[in-house]
Amino acid sequence: MKIVVIGGTGLIGSKLVNGLHERGHQAVAAAPSTGVNSITREGLAETMDGADVVVDVANAPSWEDQAVLDFFETSTRNLLAAGKAAGVKHHVVLSIVGSERLPDNGYFCAKVAQEALIKDSGLPYTVLRATQFFEFVEGIAQAGTVGDEIHLSPALFQPLAADDVVAALLDVALAPAANATLEMAGPEALPMDELVRRFLRLRGDNRKVVADVHARYFGAELDDRALTPGSGARLGTIRFEDWLARQ
Repeated sequence: MKIVVIGGTGLIGSKLVNGLHERGHQAVAAAPSTGVNSITREGLAETMDGADVVVDVANAPSWEDQAVLDFFETSTRNLLAAGKAAGVKHHVVLSIVGSERLPDNGYFCAKVAQEALIKDSGLPYTVLRATQFFEFVEGIAQAGTVGDEIHLSPALFQPLAADDVVAALLDVALAPAANATLEMAGPEALPMDELVRRFLRLRGDNRKVVADVHARYFGAELDDRALTPGSGARLGTIRFEDWLARQ
């Protein structure tokens, strides 16, 4: 099959393209750096020609509320129009567990808007919602830094490895469209502050992590349901300590 990966040069996209190639499929890494721009539509029609599946794992270049909404809505509309014209049989998008539960987070709201466009498009689709990646735990620690301390919510958190996300996307992309939203998460749920303590301890970082129920996660306060999946979610197999040991 010909599978176009939008955002195919990023963390998830590049691994997905390699995995598809290994399985004998024609995988195209579509990104501005490869001459394909889902905002300007440059190279989009040509790249979509003959495609069976489109997998959208693109990330917005800005996290400002209006900018991120404009990006995902414009990009998705262009991808859906090009996909319809090319006769694409399956539109896959990577989204975020709990997006609709954090209305104070502009990025999450933009992902909800993106999902709605896809579901209303008439194209066969699968939305795969994943929890946060292990690869971004350091960024979470930086975002919570207050002086010499790190203030983080003690709400439950269930992150996973990028490799587990890619494994799930491979299965989804090569299967018939589910016309549904699927969820996946890491193998272990634990408080966010505790996860970052583990991360710092394994890195030899002695900064104090403070559990703060009012600490905001990129603009939003959390509870135990905010970032954890519902029943029936696919669980990754890579544990945090094992992932960190490989880095």
